[in-house]
Amino acid sequence: MKSRTEYLWFETGRRREFIRITEAVREIVRQSAVEEGLCLVNAMHITASVFINDDEAGLHQDFDRWLEGLAPFAPQTYSHNRTGETNADAHLKRSIMGREVVVAVTKGKLDLGPWEEIFYGEFDGLRRKRVLVKVIGE
Repeated sequence: MKSRTEYLWFETGRRREFIRITEAVREIVRQSAVEEGLCLVNAMHITASVFINDDEAGLHQDFDRWLEGLAPFAPQTYSHNRTGETNADAHLKRSIMGREVVVAVTKGKLDLGPWEEIFYGEFDGLRRKRVLVKVIGE
């Protein structure tokens, strides 16, 4: 069995942002030399997400608007923020969008469906955060 572990680092210029990371993950899979296996892509911070969806600007605006409607940035409304934080909404947004994705590796490549792209979702940005990419297989 082969494995490769890499970390992608992000420091966004905005509090909320979606970043397509498919190409970076593809390169890690290529470097792993795994022909058949799995690739885990995992946000290592509890206010960030990794998810798969279409790379379409209108959809990203819809996600942002939808998430803000479900868990608005309103620091005074959340119990968590009584600890001195102001990011309770980011924790909730992460819970909705998910922590990680697992993608099959087939013939040495990510086995994504049509239009599928991998994204890093940041919900409490302006500081450095990381994503784990782990490829395992033969």
